Amino acid sequence: MSKQKNMTGQIATLKKVMHYLKHYIPILILSVVLATVTVALTLYFPILTGRAIDLILDKGNVDFPGILAIAKEGAIVIGITAAAQWIMNMCNNRMTYNIVRDIRRDAFERIEHLPLSYIDSHSHGDMVSRIIADVDTFADGLLMGFTQLFTGLATIIGTLLFMLFVNVKITVVVVLLTPISLFVAGFIAKKTYSMFQLQTQTRGEQTALIEEMVGNQKVVQAFCHEKEALGQFADVNDRLQKYSLRATFFSSLVNPSTRFVNSLVYAAVGITGALAVILTGGAFSVGNLSCFLSYANQYTKPFNEISGVVTELQNALACAARFFELIEAKEEEPDAADAYQLKQADGTVDIDHVYFSYVPEQKLIEDFNLHVQPGQRIAIVGPTGCGKTTLLKLLGMIDRQTGGKLFFEEHDTEDLWKDEFADIRRRKIGFVFQDFYLMDSLSVRENIMLPKILDKKSAKECMEESQKYAEQFGITHLMNKKPYELSGGEKQRVAISRALINNPDLILADEPTGNLDSKSGDVVIHTLSHINRELGKTIVMVTHDPKMASYCSRLILLKDGMILEDMRNGGDQEAFYQEILGKMKEL
Repeated sequence: MSKQKNMTGQIATLKKVMHYLKHYIPILILSVVLATVTVALTLYFPILTGRAIDLILDKGNVDFPGILAIAKEGAIVIGITAAAQWIMNMCNNRMTYNIVRDIRRDAFERIEHLPLSYIDSHSHGDMVSRIIADVDTFADGLLMGFTQLFTGLATIIGTLLFMLFVNVKITVVVVLLTPISLFVAGFIAKKTYSMFQLQTQTRGEQTALIEEMVGNQKVVQAFCHEKEALGQFADVNDRLQKYSLRATFFSSLVNPSTRFVNSLVYAAVGITGALAVILTGGAFSVGNLSCFLSYANQYTKPFNEISGVVTELQNALACAARFFELIEAKEEEPDAADAYQLKQADGTVDIDHVYFSYVPEQKLIEDFNLHVQPGQRIAIVGPTGCGKTTLLKLLGMIDRQTGGKLFFEEHDTEDLWKDEFADIRRRKIGFVFQDFYLMDSLSVRENIMLPKILDKKSAKECMEESQKYAEQFGITHLMNKKPYELSGGEKQRVAISRALINNPDLILADEPTGNLDSKSGDVVIHTLSHINRELGKTIVMVTHDPKMASYCSRLILLKDGMILEDMRNGGDQEAFYQEILGKMKEL
């Protein structure tokens, strides 16, 4: 059952590879033609060699003019063969790396369209390994397949035809011994595929662990987790070594085994051919025997190469199955034909009997109802794990509810045209989350300007706007730095500047002062209060800071994914602050 499943999986994967190959059929045809030319001329050369040997009649009796003519013809054959082989290799390289480019493009595009629930539930390091390491391994196997498989098969077929032309009986001897080589190669190939599967899976696990440990090295050192981390890595490394050695062991058996069989074929041809020279009285000449021995060697050689190619293709298909899993992961549902195109937004959001959970067996938000009016300033407070950050993601359509309805500007978000809504979300909703999501490849200025990259504004206008917010939050001296050079508080201020640069109508903030000192926190509170009161912007924030919460007009107290209390600010900020302190102590 397992062998049948493996074979079915390989065939399915091969069909997917052929889908990418069909775009390069003209190059493939040219490569096959050139491979045929290369093989035909390579097989013609032994005939010239045999003719030259037959012109050496006896000691002192050599037909030098005839040999010279054959040598000239041989030089032309060698030159054409070399040129055809060079062009064929160029075709194979272009075809392989075009396919690899297409696969990586499709994999990256699929990641861009996958729901965040998929991204959150899969190891990021493993996903990187599929796109980088697995595709590289696949490329090596595919290139070897194009280069050696075509040539090898053409050599086998061509050699048989030439041998039949020279001597039918000796050819039959060669053909009868051939299945032994095929049986050996096929038996070993079945063993290698499962080993290569385990090898590629473990390599992905290792990449994920390395990425996690490098990205969180401060945490590792702060909690003295070095020994445990080394232990985890040693375990994965040992398993990778075990699977790699097994895969290498089985694959390395192919070449010596097939070489042994090929040596038997060569010996049988030599003995049979020598007897033919003696018994036919010169009808089968020494030159013919030399030609036939060359053919026997060339006939068996492709079996060694093809067996090696089969091993590499086993590895390549195991890797291909992994990245095709990513490419075929289910993306977000497409727009309905009658989807509504939302043209503007003012910050109105309604949550109507919404349910949400990351995994079905673990409930998080149940039967949740909330109405957010334009211009409100709402604080969400509650114990860790009660669903505060998840609620913000639902409001911003980053996570999708598993039940109930979410209305944006009185329109069910399920009925909105997603591309249009994505643009509205980019322009009208500002996000500030605990995980800053700053891109290390961009400067601080470019990170702040990120929401404006699709706007048809001049670079000068964007620079001026980013400079305005940088001045407001005291980060002008950081504009040309990279995010990895910043402290946590500096990153926080960059993230807030980026959220505000599009002048959004709805601002969603998760602990906007969490990484800031008291002075910087006051700047953020003052700025958010200003854009709420003076500009009428709607603000929904998660906070553990009672001072921050007391500046809000409304406080939602969450517990176990449900509203425990909905508190209103009556205008006395100090009294509201003390009330908030009391509620937070109770939690």
